Amino acid sequence: MQNAIYFRNLAALVALTAVSPSAAALETRTLHAGEDDFRVVTVNLAEDSLDIYWRDAEGEPYGSIAALKRKGEADQHELLFATNAGIYDRDYRPLGLTIADGKLLRHLNPAHGGGGGNFGLQPNGIFYVDREGHAGVIATSAWPAQRIDARVATQSGPMLVIDGELNPGFVESSDSRKWRSGVCAQAPGRVVFAVSETPVTFHAFARIFRDNLGCRDALYLDGTLSQIYTAADGYAGAPDVMVKPYAGMLAVFTSKPASP
Repeated sequence: MQNAIYFRNLAALVALTAVSPSAAALETRTLHAGEDDFRVVTVNLAEDSLDIYWRDAEGEPYGSIAALKRKGEADQHELLFATNAGIYDRDYRPLGLTIADGKLLRHLNPAHGGGGGNFGLQPNGIFYVDREGHAGVIATSAWPAQRIDARVATQSGPMLVIDGELNPGFVESSDSRKWRSGVCAQAPGRVVFAVSETPVTFHAFARIFRDNLGCRDALYLDGTLSQIYTAADGYAGAPDVMVKPYAGMLAVFTSKPASP
């Protein structure tokens, strides 16, 4: 694929522990909630550039965090943070809107429900970073009217938190437990990612974002195969045996040469 785009150098019961910096503005920590642990990574957009990576210069999907890390090292850039982007289809293509470095790679998917697994659960949503460096999470239905000039965007579903409320479709007593990953913007320049280190319900995962991370809007990225990587603490989330090729990853690289 000759014209492939090469993405630019890509609750009171809770206690927060193990805080460690992996860059000047990148923070990784473990959040304990009841019997469950969550890896939480905070990105300060004023200091670190958050980008989406899907395919390399030859049009081949990176597919994994490890492959993305190797590419960065070859280009003398150290990978500080990476996680899977939104849900994708059987052909390993993003299932919805995907924008990288201001370029539209996949169009908006109306996602009216009635199919598409978790992606079809309502409301579906979009995480974005605009050209001014402001991040947010917005319902897919509201996206066209907002006319956001996005530099980065990934569409997924369902939304975990909507205007300060848990998604009403989540059932607290559900027995559906999976490794889960999600994202929110605590403030326009402060993005927070989280992945569960044990299988949890949608309801429990959404509560982490609302009650413990202070997010008014949060988006589910994916489940079962989700991982977070940081240079400081390595991998967290689903066991390696559960991980399949990713169609897009959100990542932060350093401009400093990678260590030999």
